[in-house]
Amino acid sequence: MDKKLRIDLQKVPKHVAIIMDGNGRWAKSKGMSRVFGHKHALTAVRESVESAAQIGVKAITLYAFSTENWKRPKLEVDALMQLLINSLKKELPTFQKNEVLVSAIGNIENLPSKAQKALREVISLTKENSKIVLTLALSYGSREEIVNAIQNISKKVVNKELSTKEIDEKIINNHLYTFNLPDVDLMIRTSGEHRISNFLLWQMAYAELYFTEILWPDFRKEHFYDAIIDYQNRERRFGKTSEQITE
Repeated sequence: MDKKLRIDLQKVPKHVAIIMDGNGRWAKSKGMSRVFGHKHALTAVRESVESAAQIGVKAITLYAFSTENWKRPKLEVDALMQLLINSLKKELPTFQKNEVLVSAIGNIENLPSKAQKALREVISLTKENSKIVLTLALSYGSREEIVNAIQNISKKVVNKELSTKEIDEKIINNHLYTFNLPDVDLMIRTSGEHRISNFLLWQMAYAELYFTEILWPDFRKEHFYDAIIDYQNRERRFGKTSEQITE
């Protein structure tokens, strides 16, 4: 039976976040460099985004490049930045075909100017699309995002634009990079690692976590559907009891 047919389209997560892990190990298993693994990860990105759009997921966020990734060898970082540029240009027709609105979060100004330009162009060209929001987390770190939010809120308090009594979850959420997105319902991490790795810590407070041994370059639609089916088989209580959920 087609796995897609097993999915209840009325219970699809609104927001799926993915930690795309395993490119280096995949390349090493083939006797190639880490860059080779990154280059062969694009199919996984395309199939995940297309699958999400087809079943009605409204937002998908990909952990593309963390603040910590700047510590990697310069050759690998340069290759990743060039790959970002090439991928954005190559995938634009796919974004348009699937009505994908492209966005980005993180310290985008830290990216090379050519990467920033390519990103701005794709964001501009897809801004009218409305089927699904694809957010690329680039030069992103969740702790840094939260610190940034606190600093901006503090400035408003100092300038008497906001009182401390007014600060609540909504105020904090509105000062995060993802203020226009729903909370994460499902987080997928490939390659068998069981960590969140400083990714959307606030936004994943009640997310279901799904870990798979599949290395990211091998991740396909069927694997994405496996994660969705697993999510739909879970009971999301948000602090309530099972009895309260079924009442």
